[in-house]
Amino acid sequence: MELDPRTTAVVAVHMINDVVTHEGAFGQFFGEGVERGQIIRQVGRLLDAARTAGATPVYTRVVFKPGHPDLVVNCPLLGVVAQTGAVEDGKPGAEIVPELTPQPGEHVVDHQRLTGFHGTELDVLLRGKGIKTVVLAGVATNVSVEGTAREAVNLGYRTIVVSDACSAASDEAHQATLDTFGLLGEVVTVNEVEAALERAAVPA
Repeated sequence: MELDPRTTAVVAVHMINDVVTHEGAFGQFFGEGVERGQIIRQVGRLLDAARTAGATPVYTRVVFKPGHPDLVVNCPLLGVVAQTGAVEDGKPGAEIVPELTPQPGEHVVDHQRLTGFHGTELDVLLRGKGIKTVVLAGVATNVSVEGTAREAVNLGYRTIVVSDACSAASDEAHQATLDTFGLLGEVVTVNEVEAALERAAVPA
C-alpha cells in the first residue's frame, strides 16, 4: 500500500467518552469491544503516524447543543441520546478521550446525524487541504465509520478503513462491515498504514 501524507487525512471517528468508555452512555454497547481491541491505543498509533509523516489528523464527534434542541430521534441509537442526555456539548461525555486529545491546530468536526460528512464542513475542510485519501478508524465500525466511509466514496475520495482500529457492538457486526466495504474501498491494518506513511514521510 502507498500513501502520500500530503494528500492523506486520518479521521478518528467518535473517540469520545460517552461512546468508547465503559462509563459512557453507549458503554453498554461499545465499551467491551473498544477495550478488547485496544481501540484507543490503535487510533492513537494512527494519529501519531499521521503527525510524524506530515499527514492530516481530523476528529469527528457526534455532539448536541445543551438541552438537545438539534436532536432528531429517528433511530434507536439516537433514542439512547434522548433517554440519557448523552453527548451534550460542554459535558465530559462529549469530550474526546484524554489519551487522544487533539494537538493545537487539529480539526474537530461536530455533527448531529450518524456520519461525519452529513451537514458538516468536513468535505470542504478536506478539499481545502488538498486531501484525496481518507483513512478511517474509530467507533462503531458498522455505524458511523461505515457511514462516513460510504459518504467519502460517494464524494470521490480514496477511502481506507483500518480494521484493527475500529470496533462495533459485536465481532460479527464488525467483520460483516469489513467484508462488505472491501467492495467499496480498502481494508488495511494499523501496521500497514504506519509503514506506508513512514516510507513517504514529508521531510520536516
